[in-house]
Amino acid sequence: MHRAMHRALAIAIVFTLLCPALVSASKTKLPEPGFTQVGIASWYGGFFQGRPTASGERFDTHALTAAHKTLPLGTLVRVENLQNGYSVEVRINDRGPYVGKRIIDLSKAAAKQLGMFNAGTAKVRVTVLDRTAEDGEPPTIRFM
Repeated sequence: MHRAMHRALAIAIVFTLLCPALVSASKTKLPEPGFTQVGIASWYGGFFQGRPTASGERFDTHALTAAHKTLPLGTLVRVENLQNGYSVEVRINDRGPYVGKRIIDLSKAAAKQLGMFNAGTAKVRVTVLDRTAEDGEPPTIRFM
């Protein structure tokens, strides 16, 4: 019994010492502001309304949010429709898209602001902004 308690204590100490290293190593690093990616965007809504996103919040098709495969949750990005020049800032709060080679899935509201709602997809440029949603600035809409 005495030996088992020592073993359990040793494991607890090692685990306590390793946990901070494991947590910091698993954090996704924010790409440098200005990082860009060009590709196809799509939008999602309807069926997903109210369902949990990867960030834990409920999906709101009327909010300016998006899903991206690798950008850290909470990252603010500017998405520019390369076909008409419209742009919108959205917050990454979900993972995806999972169709073809698409690079970002936008909320219905963001797709409408970009003028791609009816088409369903558009060629876009995604640019990481130099702040996160935690900075308290709401996403904005820009028409060029």
